[in-house]
Amino acid sequence: MNARVMARMGHGRARRAANGSAAEGAARAGLTARGVIYLLVGILALQIAFGTGNRQADRGGALAELSDKPFGAVLLWALGIGLAGMALWRLSEALFGATGKDGRTAKKRLPAAARCVFYAFVAYSVLAFAAGTGPSGSSDQQSRDVTARVMELPAGRWLVGVAGVVVVVAGVVIGVQALRRSYHRKLKLGELSPRARRLVDVTGVGGGAARGLVFAAAGAFAVRAAVDYQPDRAKGLDDTLRSFADTPLGPWLLVCVAAGLVLFGVFSFALARWRRV
Repeated sequence: MNARVMARMGHGRARRAANGSAAEGAARAGLTARGVIYLLVGILALQIAFGTGNRQADRGGALAELSDKPFGAVLLWALGIGLAGMALWRLSEALFGATGKDGRTAKKRLPAAARCVFYAFVAYSVLAFAAGTGPSGSSDQQSRDVTARVMELPAGRWLVGVAGVVVVVAGVVIGVQALRRSYHRKLKLGELSPRARRLVDVTGVGGGAARGLVFAAAGAFAVRAAVDYQPDRAKGLDDTLRSFADTPLGPWLLVCVAAGLVLFGVFSFALARWRRV
């Protein structure tokens, strides 16, 4: 048996492992963990809207909220491990392709690779928080610090502006896909009862639209920071959410967006149950 045949056999085994029960378990654990974070951020944002919140409505605030619960440390470790599973699932999609007829194309693999990097960073930050070595400061301060450092680079102002435009476009795409219910292609629709399908559509459309709006707003603030050459104008998740209360609609827009994030958390739980992996 020559080396080429052995390499093909090894690649086949790796593909089967990536598409097997281990990958499915990692994906479902990751989707559940993502749902927990969005659910908590949405609840914190609702508290801010009603004037009862004293924590940042971002990942750090969500982790701090979770740590105060009974068995909080265990929950934090479970959350971090679940997000690490999400990163591994996306890595398997980048290496071996996703489900669907075009799952092995570069159009699917490149976004999977980007999601792998993102969730690996998120998983690391959650596990570091659980271990007591996580970074201090809010997402707002971190966003301003990163923006300031990038602007110090050659053409840094353009890099920030382009990154902001990319985030705005991503937000619009997320919102449009939610409104078009594009997520139906990823679901085991045959396993859903009429009631479950209504739940998925309410949470998928409402949650996806709110998530897309938050992305678009955060990207717009980054673009503004680049245009004005003022890193302080960049906003993290908490400041972005609070900015909705400064619109003519007042805190009620923040209430709607926060409720949408709660819906997206529930939608992530539904994906963990019924998504095709």
